[in-house]
Parts: sequence; structure tokens; C-alpha cells
Amino acid sequence: MQFDLKDLRLFVLIAQTGSLTRASEQSHLSLAATSARIRALEEQAGMPLLIREARGVRLSAPGEAFLHHARAMLQQSRQLQADLQEYGAGLRGHVRVFANTTAVADFMPDILAAYLTEHPHISVDLQERPNAGIAADIRDGRADLGIVAGAVDTHGLRVMHFSTDRLVLVAPDTERWAKLDCVAFADVLHERFVGMHRGSTLQTFLDHLGQQLGATLKLRIQLSSFDTMCRMVAAGVGIAVVPETVALRFRGTPQVCRVPLTDAWAVRPRYMLVREEQQLSAHLQELIAAIEDYHDCPTPEFPGASAR
Repeated sequence: MQFDLKDLRLFVLIAQTGSLTRASEQSHLSLAATSARIRALEEQAGMPLLIREARGVRLSAPGEAFLHHARAMLQQSRQLQADLQEYGAGLRGHVRVFANTTAVADFMPDILAAYLTEHPHISVDLQERPNAGIAADIRDGRADLGIVAGAVDTHGLRVMHFSTDRLVLVAPDTERWAKLDCVAFADVLHERFVGMHRGSTLQTFLDHLGQQLGATLKLRIQLSSFDTMCRMVAAGVGIAVVPETVALRFRGTPQVCRVPLTDAWAVRPRYMLVREEQQLSAHLQELIAAIEDYHDCPTPEFPGASAR
């Protein structure tokens, strides 16, 4: 199927207005021209995209699907235009990084602040994604670099270990919590939790674990920052599961105590992923080196189908 971006914009406008006439007026087209364009789209699709009614039009089921993809294609077109404009303004490189919650919320902001300062002609697109989805995105070329933790199917990818992430429980510094040397996640499911924002990879992971154990986490508040979560814990709002590096930043805070989790999943090796056959640009290699240097860790590579 061959589509003109103008036709996609017209279709989106028709969906928004529910009217061929109003869409024609806003597009500065005649009603006949608009109708002809839509008929051509429907002929290519091989099915009706609009249901004509006395007072306008509405989308058919295929039309709903078409609208979803039309919006995505128009967004990609705008992103392409924006990227090319950046190159025209002197940009010499662009890196797309998909990472899990811990990377996005904890260590990547510090790394990227230094990296972008040292590389003024490079731009970085950092997006949070689920661990399992990141590997697929890298394989399909939707991102240049992936950062994951734990067991992920990495078939066809080059895998670089750079650190180990340990999840711990942070709780108010009361006698009840301070006397614990460690605790299992299952033993605290009845507690009130401070969580990461809805849709974050870590929160989704913890919610799923709770469901497997037959419980729903009692979330009092959900936030977008680990540090803010720890401040909520210090105020007595609830308990939280955070990376150990975050908890260690609060070890001098008298209102917060750190309790190791006994669960095997709490210890998660972290990996960077690139496509096996990918030729790494100089600026991508420099970003990988910056991540390694930040964690002061060599980068052994683990071939095979899955990260350990």
C-alpha cells in the first residue's frame, strides 16, 4: 500500500471532526477532492475505513486501526524532519537509547549530563522501556543501544555486562525494621508501599511478582524519582523497593533504613545491548565507554541467546 502523507493528515482530520465537509474546509480542499482521496485510500485498503451516516462519518473497525498507524507514521515523519533540521544546524550524531527504569531514573542522567557537555554536537534520545521489549527494539533497529537488567532473551545481540543491580527494601528507621538483617518480598506484601510511576518497568515487575504471590501491592503514592520515594519513606508514608545504589545515598538519613531482600531476583546483572552485526559509530562507542567508566567496571561479553 502506498500512502501520501497529505492523505494520512486528511484522514486524521476526518476522524477528529467526524465530518468530510469540515475536514475539507480545514484542509482547503473541495468536498469532491476529499471524497476522492478517501475512496482511493479505501480502495488500497480493500475495505471501508469510514461509515457514512446522515450527520457525518465515523470510523469502521479497520478505520480505527488505520487511524492508529496513520498517527504513528505522521509522528515519525515529524521526528525525521526534526532530526534532519538538527543535522542542518550542525549536529554530527544522534543516539537512541532504550533503558529500564533503574537506568533512566538513577544513573543515566548523570552519565548523559557529562557526555553531552563533552560532545556538544551529539544528541541523545533516552526512553524508558520494559527489559524484554528493549532486546526486541534493538534487534529491529528502533534504538542504537539498550540497557537491561536480569534475564533477557538476547539472541542476535552483542551483550556487554557493566554492573550488577541489587534491589533492596527501604523502610522507616524504626526498631521493627532496623532489627531485620534481611527480608523476603513475600513477607512484606501486606505493607503499604511507595512505588514508581505507573507503567515504569520496575513497578510493573513488582506488581507482577505480587500477583504471582497472590497479593496486590497497596500503593499509597507513585512517583517518578527514586530519591523522592526515599524521602516519602523517611516521612513514614510506606516502604519501597529501590536499587541499592539509591538506598546507599540515604544511609546517613536517620529516618530511613536499608533491608536486603532474600529473593534471587533482587540481584540483577546489568547489560548493554547492540545488534550483533552493528557497526558502532564513534559517538556510540564513546557513550558505551562513559557508562563503563561510571561504574568502574570492565565489560566482559557473554555470547549466547540470553543474558545471565
